[in-house]
Amino acid sequence: MVDIAGRHNPAADREEIGGSPVPLVHALAQPQLDSGRLAFETRMVQRARQRNLASQSTQRLFDVTLAGLMLMATAPLMLLIAAAIRLTSPGPVFFHQTRVGRWGRPFACLKFRTMVIDAEQQLAHILTTDPHARAAFQNDFKLAHDPRITPIGRLLRKTSLDELPQLINVLRGDMSLVGPRPVVPQELGRYGDYAQVVLQVRPGITGAWQTNGRNNISYAQRVQLDVHYALNRNLKTDITILARTLNTVLNPQPGESR
Repeated sequence: MVDIAGRHNPAADREEIGGSPVPLVHALAQPQLDSGRLAFETRMVQRARQRNLASQSTQRLFDVTLAGLMLMATAPLMLLIAAAIRLTSPGPVFFHQTRVGRWGRPFACLKFRTMVIDAEQQLAHILTTDPHARAAFQNDFKLAHDPRITPIGRLLRKTSLDELPQLINVLRGDMSLVGPRPVVPQELGRYGDYAQVVLQVRPGITGAWQTNGRNNISYAQRVQLDVHYALNRNLKTDITILARTLNTVLNPQPGESR
């Protein structure tokens, strides 16, 4: 395994499923939430671990089976989306970004590209020149009205079709269909000690926060939903969240941001 700094870590390669989260948690997780609000205790980590060890085989089989069927069913649509991106915006079809996975292991999260190719340079300029945008980005790691998003990208985001390539991440074992948000390494610190709970499970294409207000809820509420999911995960909950996600995509609420 290669860690965030690019160093190979043989010990991590040998880590057992029931082991503790890798040092990334301790390196990045600085408490920034009111610990009293979520009443975090060490036993929560053990509870999450025991629950996941008992159910991981069934849920992994469910993930692989459904993701494989969905990938085959959406292959023609994905080809059309790839062609539309190629014809309307110069640059690659896919975008990948390092996210934090189970046990704190980094992976390349796949999406259809929805931004201009120099998005990072434009972001740096926006954050340097616009204090309001900088404050918003520091709070949510997003821009409410991001000028870097292409017209086709805006449509893909509104319909969540930009996330279809993450079915490949599910088949690879990087993600689950349902799970906590796949955060970037810099974002993990905002989970504080609760990162130890959330990282017991694979991040998901969808999850509890996407079906409970999406980006219109506070960051602390997103963390609370992710922690609650990690502690109470089961196949019935996953199926319920998938059904609610489909309804959310087909019937978006007025003013809902993404």
